[in-house]
Amino acid sequence: MLVVTAEQMQAIDRQTIEHFLIPGLILMENAGRGVSDLVMQRYSRQLDTGGALVLIGPGNNGGDGFVIARHLFQAGYRVRMLLLASEKKFQEEALTNFHAAKRLKIPCIQCLESDAIQSVSDFFKTSGVIIDSIFGTGLTREVKGRFAQAIEMANASPSPVVAVDTPSGLCTDTGRPLGTAIRADITATMALTKLGHVLEDGPAFTGELMVVEIGIPSAAVSKAAIQCELFDKDSFQALLGPRPNAGHKGTFGHTLVLAGSRGKTGAAALTARGAMRSGAGLVTLGCPDEVQPVLAGKLTEAMTEGLPATPDGTISSAALPEIEKLADRKQAVAIGPGIGLHTDTQAAVLDIIRKAGVPLVADADALTAIGTDHALVSAAQSPRILTPHPGEMARLLGCSTSRVQEDRIAAARSLAETTKAVVVLKGARTIIADPAGITAINSSGNPGMASGGMGDILTGIIGGLLAQGYSAWDAARIGVYCHGRAADQMARIRGNWGYLASEVADWLPRLWRP
Repeated sequence: MLVVTAEQMQAIDRQTIEHFLIPGLILMENAGRGVSDLVMQRYSRQLDTGGALVLIGPGNNGGDGFVIARHLFQAGYRVRMLLLASEKKFQEEALTNFHAAKRLKIPCIQCLESDAIQSVSDFFKTSGVIIDSIFGTGLTREVKGRFAQAIEMANASPSPVVAVDTPSGLCTDTGRPLGTAIRADITATMALTKLGHVLEDGPAFTGELMVVEIGIPSAAVSKAAIQCELFDKDSFQALLGPRPNAGHKGTFGHTLVLAGSRGKTGAAALTARGAMRSGAGLVTLGCPDEVQPVLAGKLTEAMTEGLPATPDGTISSAALPEIEKLADRKQAVAIGPGIGLHTDTQAAVLDIIRKAGVPLVADADALTAIGTDHALVSAAQSPRILTPHPGEMARLLGCSTSRVQEDRIAAARSLAETTKAVVVLKGARTIIADPAGITAINSSGNPGMASGGMGDILTGIIGGLLAQGYSAWDAARIGVYCHGRAADQMARIRGNWGYLASEVADWLPRLWRP
């Protein structure tokens, strides 16, 4: 599912009107009719008992509101329009539809002052459905005055709220409320999903997202060269390859996991477990020799190899010749979880990242080793995937964590460009970016994943998918989505906290079923 910025959507609208000669009046009519049909389908009982209150602001979003009000009124429902803008604010298509609504004598209350809003507060409490068409995708300033009052009254109402295109007050490009914002039950967006619907707090304000087709030509969308997608269940199912009936363990690849150290055997075990649950045919875990017996006891199905260790119980650079032999005939490497920060270990990690001739996913301590040395990663001859959380991303970019979080998409794209690696910026709505600037926003996951070991499982899943022959881009997207999807299904059973990373891994086989 493609996701656009406000600027991109405006460009697509202009292309539709100016190049493809589809009048804006038709687009507005299609939008309003589509939303009114959705409202009648979903809320017929509420419309029968309380009618609709349509909140109308300036601009084309308000114009959509006039069309919605007209269609509901002509369908026989009681409709009241609450006009929060002066007639002078309406132009062209919006003005035409305002006059059409007036000709039909649809009840219209103009509220241009705060006191006027208070006088109609009962409408918010008694209307069957509230339609939010106050602001559209062009809003960039903080919502204040009567507009903020109307939004707060709508949010306090027991009635369902349907937002037109985007919840009023929600920033279209960031998903952050501009002071205050509508909390919609349903958002009916026009033609394409907007970034604000899926980023940051956007999903909480957007509610159920429905895309309304308004007649935008596919050629206009193609011309916009959109480079961002929402990776969802449909995306996952389209990418997941078949599992041949005649396949054997060699068919599905061999993942080498390099992880763990004294006191951090859990990270290594979880990474290996993630790789096994991803469907990799074979998994070998390379770890310091002193913890190899512990990990062999934890991992019945994986092979373990003890490697020369430093005095701190971490993998030593003396292990490099043996690691090179281990990597031979493997299809992928997963490196970093719990591997340690000993100087000798970090040197070994950098050597592996630079030289390994197979696809490699790096996480945790391996990312610390890389630091800002992006050239080391970009020089690798095989695909690389980096999976930082925001703090690790800040160290990789040499900036603050808050700077990363201000624009997560830009941060992921920047690191992907300089390292020539696929980047997975973890967090709520994980961002996946490839070196060409293409970005995916993950749709799965929940707050229960904020617990130890979840990142280790993800590293293993991605490593296992790489071994099965998926490209770095596909392995990262599938891995992130399935990781979150398994947690979502766990959360439905156990709630949004208290389930374990190992349980998420063990849930994965349910997702691979066709």
